[in-house]
Amino acid sequence: MTQKIAILPGDGIGKEIVAEAVKVIDFLKADNALDVELKEAPVGGAGYDAEGEP
Repeated sequence: MTQKIAILPGDGIGKEIVAEAVKVIDFLKADNALDVELKEAPVGGAGYDAEGEP
């Protein structure tokens, strides 16, 4: 059963940390150790920039 994971990098250092975590998840997916679907969404200032208003 495929699990769904929301990727919410946020602002500041969150982008860099989440990017590294996604690399680990992608490695495990390629090794068939995980059956997950990743969906990224902007939050914080990035969400405001993407949508134009809160």
